[in-house]
Amino acid sequence: MTKPKKKTNWTLWILAAIFLIGGGYAFWNQGKKEKGEEVELAKVEKRTIKESVAASGRIFPVTEVKMSSDVSGEVVELYIEEGDSVKVGQLLARIDADSYQSQVERGKAGVNSSKAQVANAKSQVENLRAQREQIMANLDNIRQVHKRNVQLKADGVISEADLQSSEAQLKGLEANMRSIDASIRASEQSVNAAQFGVESASATLKELKTSLKRTDIYAPMTGIVSLLGVEKGERVVGTIQMTGTEVMRIADLSEMEVQVDVSENDIPRVSLNDLVDIDVDAYLNRKFKGKVTEIAHSASNMQTASMTTTANQVTNFVVTISILPESYQDLVTPSKPFPFRPGMSASVEINTNTINDVLSIPIQAVTTREFDKDGKPKDRVGDDEEEDDDEEETSSTSPDDEDIREVVFTFDGSTSKIVEVKTGIQDDEFIEVKSGLSSGQEIIIGPYVAISRKLKDGSDVVKKEKKKKKKGFSFSFGS
Repeated sequence: MTKPKKKTNWTLWILAAIFLIGGGYAFWNQGKKEKGEEVELAKVEKRTIKESVAASGRIFPVTEVKMSSDVSGEVVELYIEEGDSVKVGQLLARIDADSYQSQVERGKAGVNSSKAQVANAKSQVENLRAQREQIMANLDNIRQVHKRNVQLKADGVISEADLQSSEAQLKGLEANMRSIDASIRASEQSVNAAQFGVESASATLKELKTSLKRTDIYAPMTGIVSLLGVEKGERVVGTIQMTGTEVMRIADLSEMEVQVDVSENDIPRVSLNDLVDIDVDAYLNRKFKGKVTEIAHSASNMQTASMTTTANQVTNFVVTISILPESYQDLVTPSKPFPFRPGMSASVEINTNTINDVLSIPIQAVTTREFDKDGKPKDRVGDDEEEDDDEEETSSTSPDDEDIREVVFTFDGSTSKIVEVKTGIQDDEFIEVKSGLSSGQEIIIGPYVAISRKLKDGSDVVKKEKKKKKKGFSFSFGS
């Protein structure tokens, strides 16, 4: 029983010795460690920077025609299906034309009736003109008679009563002549009115024939039926004056474009003909090329925004990007000539500017500091630090005497140095440095809390070493 107990005691002594040695080493190593904020470093280098604007949207055909019915009725024939190829002028569907055929026949009858009215009005004019000629002959005769009676009365042959009688007959025929002239003019106007009636009836007949013709729906262009909105037997509603039921859509899928929403903050950087990288959700790990072809001048939500007065509403502008065919030519096959379909989701990166061989640094290295009126940076104190007297005096400076500038912190062996910089364009990782730094300088790029709050000019810093993998060890106790 004593031997196992002795073995256990030795094990405990050895474990205690190991813990003491490890603790002593840790204490010694901690004392040896340099004081200061641990920071990550990088060098100022020349790089190529591509500035871009990211956006998302959907794919649409460059040319797509929405076909609506101009007449109302039942679809009695449907000659195509969704996805079919059609040619311009091809008969696609037919709407019941019986009621429109009856209207055309009624219109023809109306035209004939109007023409008959014109003929009657013209015959009446001719009849009145004949009556006028008869009255004119009688008038000439009575004028001669009255002229003789005037002479005979002067010679004392006839009485005054005879002269007055011939004069009355003359005035009566002259009145009849004026009346018949008025009747002729009225009849001529009736002829003109009847002719206008013929023109109106003819126009109505033409409109009815057009409606009858539109019961047959033909393809306005060559393309693919991208959407079929009706089935045979369904009723459609439509008039010539307003949009009716959407029957189908025909699209030219050989030319596709992406329409994306770009925020108002980014739209000033986008220009026509900017090159674009396109990611389509349907094709993973594949980028397509495009070009900006159109930039909207009005916000896409302009109508909605006009009904509200809030300034916090997001404002976007639609940018249209044409997909370059050479970027997807390898996807075109006889069985699948059109790789893209309307409505597919896509995300884009619009390359708005590219500069080569410029000094650049990681974006996270750039921060901001307030400068006083003397051009000196104000210290920014972290949550875990206390402000000293100098900082309290600085904080009392008027806000009008302060400005905010972009700065970076360079690594000077064991301390940080604040350097004001001027930056240019940037991509997802790096930003251009126009002034303040030179190639090869070491700058502090992390951690974020240190750069944004803790570091100041002359702070003690320590380069963060990359952690090495610890080698494992094993030991065993002898019996």
